[in-house]
Amino acid sequence: MAYAIVAFDAEDKDAMSRRMAVRDRHLGVIEGWARDGRLALAVPLFPEAGGPTGSLIVLDVPSQEGVDDYLSKEPFAAGDVWKQRTVFPMRIAPLPYQPLVPEGATLPTKRTHTVIVALDGKDPGALDRRMKVREAHFARVRSMAADGTLAFGGAVLDDSGRMIGSIAVVRFDTDAAARDWMNADPYVTGDVWRDITLYGTRFAPLPYRPLPGATDA
Repeated sequence: MAYAIVAFDAEDKDAMSRRMAVRDRHLGVIEGWARDGRLALAVPLFPEAGGPTGSLIVLDVPSQEGVDDYLSKEPFAAGDVWKQRTVFPMRIAPLPYQPLVPEGATLPTKRTHTVIVALDGKDPGALDRRMKVREAHFARVRSMAADGTLAFGGAVLDDSGRMIGSIAVVRFDTDAAARDWMNADPYVTGDVWRDITLYGTRFAPLPYRPLPGATDA
């Protein structure tokens, strides 16, 4: 089991100052959690233009207790940075991912990837539509994970374990390029994803453990 935290900063004029004041402590926390395997992914969320306005944190923990433990130590949660957050249970798709951060990588100076947060319809036929095209979706993204186009992906779940959406991180540095990629996916052409939001991002050089199904490269 994994949990995705999608968190957003306040929108006041001092928001960036508060983020930067505790950023080094935040990096220390996520580095430790990545090293021991409890953090699968941690990236900032950027709008189309401008600085970070939030974060995506994916924890590889067995229960909500692990999420609560993380939040109790996360300076962005305790330091008046994150003003709104949503926690989604999720299942990371087992695909042949490339390493999130190649050996020797440094922090990029600009956006390199796009985070896609896509929620399915809420009508009675939503799950049936997803299941109808699910194999076609996986057939499409399997090779894209292998070549690094898809850096991370998984299904968002409700409290009962039912799939209700997806989170994906793709190697496109503009919203337009990410939408072009996304619009060819069976989850779009099959009317599965209905509430889609895009955010720019980049990867800090953290000691991530391999994702499920990842290559050893």
